[in-house]
Amino acid sequence: MSQPVRILLATWNGARFLQDQLDSYLAQEHDDWALWVSDDGSTDETREILEAFRADHPEREIVLKRGPGRGSAANFLSLLSDPELPLGPVALSDQDDVWLPNRLHVGLSGLDRAHPTVSAAHTVETDATLTPTRKRERRLPPPSFHNALVQNILAGNTLTLNGPALSALRHGGAPDVPFHDWWIYLRLTAIGAQVLLHDDRVLYYRQHGAQTLGAHRGLIAGAQRMGALAGGRYRGWVKQNLTALITRPEGVLPPHRIAAERLLHDPSRLRALRESGARRSDMAGRLILPALALTRRM
Repeated sequence: MSQPVRILLATWNGARFLQDQLDSYLAQEHDDWALWVSDDGSTDETREILEAFRADHPEREIVLKRGPGRGSAANFLSLLSDPELPLGPVALSDQDDVWLPNRLHVGLSGLDRAHPTVSAAHTVETDATLTPTRKRERRLPPPSFHNALVQNILAGNTLTLNGPALSALRHGGAPDVPFHDWWIYLRLTAIGAQVLLHDDRVLYYRQHGAQTLGAHRGLIAGAQRMGALAGGRYRGWVKQNLTALITRPEGVLPPHRIAAERLLHDPSRLRALRESGARRSDMAGRLILPALALTRRM
């Protein structure tokens, strides 16, 4: 008997949009799913909505957990590293999106049974009312460990992992990192996992003022990320990721471990950038990285 894919949902004060997301799970073409939720101490009706959903669907495996209370990244990583979570396929979910019926079907498509594999896809960016705001989607750039050193290109709300990838991720622990999706990209490419990028759009990615971090593209998003690059926060993010990777190196390929150590520790930042092979996929990022290294903000 095949194992269901477990949807991993991290919530915090998401009552405004949560029911729409839960209803979209029920409309999935791939119906063999279970739901694990980690609620990070919501003070609105989030918990009541989740409990009502569980009561309405006793035929489903629906597990409600208490989050660590340290933000979105820690909340997702607490779910992924939960020892009670079976080592099978998992699909990550934000609380305020609405999944298209193909979300699980696309996410599971092509996942290797034995080799660690993670898949990502495209989204339809919308406003708070689910009105699309972006007409054209650019093709995702090729994934690589050297890209993951300094950038995340995988939309966390589209990620699907197989059991071996989940196991490999757990070997890295549940570290203090800024973004769970970036950490998944870095950790899995560091061990040589396969990354699948699907051209399909799989969900409505709702943009609204209460989000932890919005979409990766667009003028406002670009300005926010350039501000982080220039303001020093980006250097801190990279340092947190690399420290976590080096602290728990089990399974990391030796050349990747050496590259991460160089980027983290080499006092010559330009040399560290060059010898680690770190590179961003966007033109602006490729131009600004050497400048940040020269000014020791990288």
